[in-house]
This record gives sequence, C-alpha cells and structure tokens, in this order.
Amino acid sequence: MVQGDLREQGKRASTIRIAIGDSGELSTRAARAVAKEYLIQISRGIHPKSNEKATKASTIADLANEQKPGPVGITLKEAWARYKIAMERKNRSARTIESYRDHVERIFKDWLDTPLKQLGDDPGQVAAKHDAISEQKGPYIANGSMRTFRAIYNHARKTNRELPADNPVDSVDWNREKRRDTGMGVADLKDWFAEVAKLKNPIRREFHLFTLLSASRPGALKEARLEHLDLRRRILHIPRPKGGADRAFDIPLSRQMISCLMRSIRFGRQMHPYEAKNWLFPADGTDGHLTEQKEDRKVLSKWGNELRQTYRTVATPAGVSELDAHMLMNHSVPGVNSGYITRHKLLEDHLRAQQQAISNTIFAALGDALTTQPSLRDWLGRGAARRQVACAREAFEQREVKVPQIRKTAGATIIRLRPVSRAHSPQSSVQG
Repeated sequence: MVQGDLREQGKRASTIRIAIGDSGELSTRAARAVAKEYLIQISRGIHPKSNEKATKASTIADLANEQKPGPVGITLKEAWARYKIAMERKNRSARTIESYRDHVERIFKDWLDTPLKQLGDDPGQVAAKHDAISEQKGPYIANGSMRTFRAIYNHARKTNRELPADNPVDSVDWNREKRRDTGMGVADLKDWFAEVAKLKNPIRREFHLFTLLSASRPGALKEARLEHLDLRRRILHIPRPKGGADRAFDIPLSRQMISCLMRSIRFGRQMHPYEAKNWLFPADGTDGHLTEQKEDRKVLSKWGNELRQTYRTVATPAGVSELDAHMLMNHSVPGVNSGYITRHKLLEDHLRAQQQAISNTIFAALGDALTTQPSLRDWLGRGAARRQVACAREAFEQREVKVPQIRKTAGATIIRLRPVSRAHSPQSSVQG
C-alpha cells in the first residue's frame, strides 16, 4: 500500500491509500519502484488510478513484471542443514541422522538446489517423484524418503511462512507396507540353534545368540563396550539405542545371557586381543567391533531383527505380559496409566525374572539336543567353552602376519613382507 495527501491550490483536499499489488506477485524492489511513481503523481495532485494516467500505470505494471523474480526462498539443501542441527540438539541417534542424510543426498539429489516453495506450489511434482522412486528403488524406500521430506518441510515452514501451509507430501498415494512376519516359534528354535552352532566364527555365534536372548537391535549391540557391562548388577547398558541418548536403557541379564557374554569376551581375548580391550564383540577392522551381522540365508536362516520378532513371540508362552515385554524391548509403554511406571525400579527384580523366564523357554526348546547333537554339545555343553578357547588361541596363532625381510644389494636396501604364522613370528605370543 501507498498513502499520500492530494492537494488543491496548496491545501490538503483528501488523503488516499492505494494498493500497489500482491506480495506474492511483486518483489520488494518492484513495489518500491511503483510506490515512488505513485507518490510523485500524488504530490502533483494527480490520483494514480485516474484515467488520464492509464498509460503511465501500464508502464509501471510493465516495470513490475520486468522486475518480478523467479522462485526464491529456502532450498531443500538449506532446509536439511537446519533440520540436521535440530535433530542433533534433540540427541537423535547417528543412525537416524545418517538415514535422513541418505534420503536427501541420494534420493532427492536433483532437488537439493530447488526452492521448497516451488515444490510446495506443485504437489503433483512430489507425487510423481514418489511414483518414480517406487518403481526404481522399491515401495518401502519410497515411503521412507517421503516421510523424511515431509519432516524437513514441516520444520522449514516454522521459519519460512511463504511456504504453503499444506505439505506437498499429502498428495502422495502411499505404498502399502506390511509388517514382516518372519519370527520363529518355540518349535523352530532347535533347528536354528543347530545352524548357529555350525558358524565358524565363535564371536559371531555368540552375537546372534545374544541378539535372540536380549531382543536388542543389532546396530546398538554391535557397539556394546566392556564398560557398559555391569556384572555386579547383572545389566548391560545401551547408551544410544534407536531414538538417541534420551532412550538409553539397561538390559537385565539372565544366566544364559551372562554365559553368552563371557564366552564372547574369552574368545575375543584370544582372537582379537587388542580390540577385546574395548568391545564385547570384537573383530578385525578399523572400528574394532562387528560391523555387519548379515549371514548367508543358506547358512543361517534367521538373524537381525527377525530374532527380535522371535523374542517377542516366545515371550507369550513364557508367561511374560505385554507390558513387561514392552519394557524389556525398550518400546514405548502404551496407555496413560503405564506412563507412571518407573522402569528402573523394576529392573533388578521383576524384569530380570521375566528375562530369565524367556531365556529358560528358549533353551528348553532344545530338549536333549545338547547331549545328542555334537555341534551343540561342542558349543553349549559342559566344558565346551574351555575347549573352544583353546581352539581360538590356536587359530589366532596360525593366522598369517607379515614379517619384514631385509635384503641388501649394491646401493639399495630391499624390504619385503613375508607371510608367516604367528607361532613362528618374532611376536608369537597372544599379546603380540
């Protein structure tokens, strides 16, 4: 709007207010140019909207159109950068942030420099993108990436009111998602144990077993450290589960779970003595711990989150209530009244007893297999751990290391690395 006084013979005749245009159609620069022209006309006693100035007004409109900018505003890249900071302030887990980053930088790579307003004004473009991702990447990642975009858009609109109030993701026809029903029942456990017993790596064997006994998410369990294990209180602390540090919790340990961890620690000290100083499930590599839990389906039929589903399935015949199962798995407790329950007050008595009941049910499914099947007897039978530790020590000593060979020639010294077993290397001890 522009306001001014019309004067006749030096005296104010009237005060007028005139609309310049809509802010969505004119830039600030163009509006100032139009306002300046209107004020000049008003100072001369001429109403800017009079017929005698129609030609001039059209010239001003042409000027506005010439200076009208293209789409402006925050881009997807800028909105993601701000949303990432917000997620970090809320202590979201690194895995969650990485998942969002992958969606933005890989799935929406061609939208990074696109203003969000342009996408908000054209929801059909977003719906078409969802359809394309569904065909190229699959229905699950298409839905997941659109949830990421929806969250970033909603966060950006808090500080960018030019964005349309309706989220463009609302135009998407979501793909149907079905919960994977791949958990095992009690009757399936004996065959699964036989498969695990045949794995060559004893640490991976204990990892899969502990995943089943604890229902822990594999990503959090792989990063479990020795300092997180409290044998006096019989708990394993998970500092950064799904949901970030705010969702940190303690897993009560049954007798079978403690035995499993003790075997892993003993194997680790023989197979990976340096890494075993920090990690419960050590391994070769820069991280020092297991980084991949996947197995060939022909070798091990169930692993990862399928063991979490199995745990929840077995909890029912074990007599564990739905509420206790939720707390043991660190799920959100349903219902208003349940919100008044203080979990850590139940941890070292009631919840541990429920954990023990689930472990007993799992091992009871083995029946007499511990004595009749050699592979299971060599893994879980009496005295089996001592024999396996000796085998792990022998395997470690036979692993090849590279020993430098120095050979001098005329004018040069040649150093070659010769593979030898640890038993014959200069540092043949386990600590070496």
